[in-house]
Amino acid sequence: MRKFGIMTLAFGLGLALFATPALAQSQKIRLQTAVPSASIYFELLKKYAERVDKMSNGRVKIEVLPDGAVVPAFEILDAVDKGVVEAGYAWTHYWSGKHPAAGLFSNPMAGAGVGLDQLSHVAWLLEGGGYDLLRKFYTDIIKVNVEPLMVQPMGPDPLGWFKGTIGNVEDFKKLKYRSPPGITGEIFKEMGIAATALPGGEIVPAAQRGVIDAAEWIGPADDLNLGLHTVWKNYYLQGLHQSTDIGEVLVNKTVWSKLSPDLQEMMRTAALASMAETYSYNVYKNAMAVKKLREEFKVTIHDTPKDFFPEFVRATKVVLAKYADKDPFFKQVLDSQRDFAVNVVPYWTKILDLYSNLGNAALQQK
Repeated sequence: MRKFGIMTLAFGLGLALFATPALAQSQKIRLQTAVPSASIYFELLKKYAERVDKMSNGRVKIEVLPDGAVVPAFEILDAVDKGVVEAGYAWTHYWSGKHPAAGLFSNPMAGAGVGLDQLSHVAWLLEGGGYDLLRKFYTDIIKVNVEPLMVQPMGPDPLGWFKGTIGNVEDFKKLKYRSPPGITGEIFKEMGIAATALPGGEIVPAAQRGVIDAAEWIGPADDLNLGLHTVWKNYYLQGLHQSTDIGEVLVNKTVWSKLSPDLQEMMRTAALASMAETYSYNVYKNAMAVKKLREEFKVTIHDTPKDFFPEFVRATKVVLAKYADKDPFFKQVLDSQRDFAVNVVPYWTKILDLYSNLGNAALQQK
């Protein structure tokens, strides 16, 4: 009898030793987003959650929640900091009210005024010290209890939707325009454009009521899902206000610290995979959306007026210089981006010329 008891105990211990990791540990994370469930970026976040689930063998389960499910979009950071939700998704510039440098991380306006594009912006984060500064921003500057993971490079954002056509900046100045919050809005105001920030869910109702005359959101696929084409039919694809734009996942740091090192690395690796996935997704989904907007909904696709570009760069440099003069950390981040751009932009611009010339040559021979 005693021998049987010992064997039973040994068998039980063996089962415990060989139990699957999913049984040993399971962390549930609610991820409150700043996008509606119809957004392609909501869809990509669900893919991110699925990837983390598979990589961790079920030890981390992420539930992706749409805009407003627990808190409004602009309250996501505070909700993650306080543990109201375990994680959140938005863009760093949504926290510009806490510190002006926020916008430099998610969308350095006009490429920090020196021409960084979407890929060179990501390169700055990964190779130029940007991620270290981002962690410093959250931990030391605005002092919140979060761990940031950049996941979705989604730029460039179009200049947006307009009730009528614009031939130049002077035409633009006559309109009330929805822009992103923070410094971007100040740049438009420096140009003499009446800009106001609205969350995504409020843009179409404001357009329908005539509160605004023009608006930008994210990109053709998401703009189509939002329904902006039901209000206006003039779409300008080239914008500088968010010529580069990256969405981030913020994880409550107390929750993050409870994850084992291998799970933390899985979440980081899944974030890098999501970056690559977002690039390819953007190209295809936005191209198909433009085709649908033009052919099915009779939207006219316009080139942005030429005088907009130098004027926006001028206004960007004025506004960024003002903040750099007032705030040492803002200056540190801006200098880091501009020092990185000194070497990267001359090379990468020539490479982009290759693809521009190739594409135009191909289009001309159709």
